Amino acid sequence: QMSNGSSITQFLLLPFADTQELQLWHFWLFLGISLAALLGNGLIITSTACNQHLHTPMYFFLLSLSLLDLGCISTTVPKSMANSLWDNRAIAYTGCGAQVFFFLFFILAEFSLLTVMSYDRYMAICKPLHYGTLLGSRACVHMAAVAWGTGFVTALLHTASTFSLTLCQGNAVEQFFCEIPQILKLSCSHSYLREVGLLVVGACLSCGCIVFIVGSCVQMFRAVLRIPSEQGCHKAFSTCLPHLAVLSLLVSTGIFAFLKPPSISFSSLDLVVSGLYSVVPPAVNPLIYSLRNQELKHALRKLVTG
Repeated sequence: QMSNGSSITQFLLLPFADTQELQLWHFWLFLGISLAALLGNGLIITSTACNQHLHTPMYFFLLSLSLLDLGCISTTVPKSMANSLWDNRAIAYTGCGAQVFFFLFFILAEFSLLTVMSYDRYMAICKPLHYGTLLGSRACVHMAAVAWGTGFVTALLHTASTFSLTLCQGNAVEQFFCEIPQILKLSCSHSYLREVGLLVVGACLSCGCIVFIVGSCVQMFRAVLRIPSEQGCHKAFSTCLPHLAVLSLLVSTGIFAFLKPPSISFSSLDLVVSGLYSVVPPAVNPLIYSLRNQELKHALRKLVTG
């Protein structure tokens, strides 16, 4: 038993498996996913930066999203892989704090950016005449900065709130990375309700973003159906479907992880759910966004073939 948070110098993370052989399988699986994320996002960043035709608001935001994806997967996966490889569970107290902060920063900034991206697509399809004036390069930089800034400030608040708690329920985190709900379980005072309150406020704001994104997609489809053309329909589908796919995966798993009651807690289920919202999206996003996008496919082909 630990008397308070200050006496904890390290936390113990949950291993993915009991045997060394399965731990190695986990290492190779995470290595494969990491390399896929690195390759996919790296290609999008390089082709967007190098191709003059892709210097538009949509691709600027996509480049920003790829940077956030790389940050997100780099925060949780390398430590988990190292622990599996060396059959170790420990993470330093400061390392745990850094993990909580950076993971929240990247995931919340990504969520804000998805909202900005849906506004960009809404303007392009529903208000094309105002698009050039409202979404100039300066406006795009400001919007991206607001998305990153929102993630930074919110992550700072949550991290400070969580790590100011007194912890007395041991130091075993029931997760493969440091996650706020799991650290709250180690708290012994009622002050954790403040952090729960912050999480609920965050969830309400997220719901606002979801309503905005879904609403803008509905408006896009309505605009396209008024002037039925194959190209218009394809544009709306290739814009909305990737967006909604990324969003639904992030939101459904994130809400389950952060807002489920503590009574529903199975370590294997928690591991799978957290993997779905922290590890899978960064690897899958480049695929989702480039599969239905001809311009990006062309730029990638050009980049690869020189």
